[in-house]
Amino acid sequence: MPPEAELQTTTITAPLQQSQLPETFSREYVHELREEAKNTRIAKLAVEVERDTFKTVAEKAKQEADERVTNSEKTSNDRIMRSELKAVALKAGMIDLDGLKLADLTKVTLEADGTIKGADEMLEQLKKDKPYLFGQQQSSSTTTAAPSPKPTTVKLAKDMTTEEYNAARKAIR
Repeated sequence: MPPEAELQTTTITAPLQQSQLPETFSREYVHELREEAKNTRIAKLAVEVERDTFKTVAEKAKQEADERVTNSEKTSNDRIMRSELKAVALKAGMIDLDGLKLADLTKVTLEADGTIKGADEMLEQLKKDKPYLFGQQQSSSTTTAAPSPKPTTVKLAKDMTTEEYNAARKAIR
């Protein structure tokens, strides 16, 4: 190795003189920077707490909305099932629809298309257990006579004789 190369690699650096040190910041400026950093951290924490609070409130609102939707669906499905059961019960000859309160509805289900499954079996069991709830099959035609096409006329009191008036008054009492 040449002697010049050896000199370049073995140079020793001397310690820096006071005039060569980097300038330091004033105490007031450092204090201001630290206060600013502190305020930024506090503001960041406040934003995070507010975000977490809003997130919690939003989650609770979503849960409540889901519960309301579920309850509404259940209520509407129950109403549909009751109305369908009433129609089937009337076809089966049930006299009083309050008898459906005595029925075991655990095996009756509402299908997606709005029909009910298991209603016929439930009503057959109810007929066996409580036959007094069912009567003869009702028909839509009646055996009573049709009303006469001529309307009845009412005789006014001013057009009646004294005997007719007294007879009509007696009939009313």
